[in-house]
Amino acid sequence: MKKRYLFISTLIAAICIFSTCKKKESDDPQPLASTKIDKSCNDINLFGVAKDREFGKLAFDYFTNPDSSKLVIMDSVQYSKAYAYLNGIKNEILDKNNIDNEKEFEWRLRIIKDDSTLNAFCTPGGYIFIYTGIIKYLDKEDDFAGVLGHEMGHAALRHSTQSMTKQYGTGIFLQALGYDKSVLVKAIRQLGSLSYSRCHETQADEYSVSLLSNTKYKCNGAASFFEKLLKSGSARPPEFLSTHPDPGNRVTNINIRADSLKCLNRPEFSGSGWLQFKSDLNLN
Repeated sequence: MKKRYLFISTLIAAICIFSTCKKKESDDPQPLASTKIDKSCNDINLFGVAKDREFGKLAFDYFTNPDSSKLVIMDSVQYSKAYAYLNGIKNEILDKNNIDNEKEFEWRLRIIKDDSTLNAFCTPGGYIFIYTGIIKYLDKEDDFAGVLGHEMGHAALRHSTQSMTKQYGTGIFLQALGYDKSVLVKAIRQLGSLSYSRCHETQADEYSVSLLSNTKYKCNGAASFFEKLLKSGSARPPEFLSTHPDPGNRVTNINIRADSLKCLNRPEFSGSGWLQFKSDLNLN
């Protein structure tokens, strides 16, 4: 009887060691990407996460409808290879991180045909729009991953609805509850040109570094765009930078963040897909 009990105990112990009884380090949930982001300068947000989803879908439908918006959206079927490539970068970031509001948001990407605009923007709910101008301007996949991580940071940290609350006050909150929709509609249409505070931009930069630190990409990729601007000596930088932190300061802050996460000197990702991606969009 004792031998039988000893055999069963030994068998159970062995099963525990080689199966789920032993928890692997890789199974431990990662902390949210925002854990070490300074949130002391955040604005009040009157809206819940459900409203981010609602507003984001309204904005997405508005911007992708040629009858309502002047933006030229590149068709996701006609340019399926390009969109598959973009979604691969997005999924690398999503899969390697525990992103705030990841499950609640859509994380949909659309490309805007406008080679003269160096910009990208994100609506509430994770709907991200990228201009061909910034795609053409960037040299490497790492650089774009940095920009994409920045926009994902704006969405994850819910900067849009914070900014909407600050810009329109309690009025827009009442509109969203079902009263006169005029202010709400105006706010939705202006999401493509919504100005974030310097605090929000700094947070999104830091968030991008945190996201990329867990991926195959150089984690300070977001700095490359600003470094190129500085090297070009452009007397007239993109309009959206007029309300943003100084590009030189952003490069410094991004690199400090990368150094703190011990990923500053990571080699660049040497994937060959970036040039083909540009070619698929006729940007070479």
